[in-house]
Amino acid sequence: MSNKYKVGDIVTGKVTGIQPYGAFVALDVNTQGLVHISEITYGFVKSIGDHISVGDTVRVKVLDIADNDEKISLSLRALQQKPAKRKEHMPRKSLQARVDEKDSVGFQSLKEKLGEWIEQSGMK
Repeated sequence: MSNKYKVGDIVTGKVTGIQPYGAFVALDVNTQGLVHISEITYGFVKSIGDHISVGDTVRVKVLDIADNDEKISLSLRALQQKPAKRKEHMPRKSLQARVDEKDSVGFQSLKEKLGEWIEQSGMK
C-alpha cells in the first residue's frame, strides 16, 4: 500500500464490500481501508446496509494505519456532527419508591391480602 495516507486525513473512497463487522472502502486502485461498524454513525447500527451500499462514494477520515500500511482504519462517524446529548440522566428510583408513587400504602396492601389468600387456599 501507499504511504500517501496519514492519520487524520479526510479522503473520498468507494464502498467495495459490506460485511456484518464493517465496510471496505477503496481509497485508490491499490489502497483499501475498513470502516468498522462502530464508526458508521453515532448510535446503534444493526445493519450497515441501512446506512451505506456497495458502490457508494463516501468521505471518510483515516483513524489508524497499522502493520506497515497494510491495515487502514476509517471512519464515517468522525465526519458527522455529534448528536445533542439527551436529557440529563435521572437516577432511577427504587422499586419501593415507584410503588409508593402509585399506591400510597406500598406493599402493605399485599401484606393485608396475604392472610386472606392463605385462608382461601385452605393452608395454615
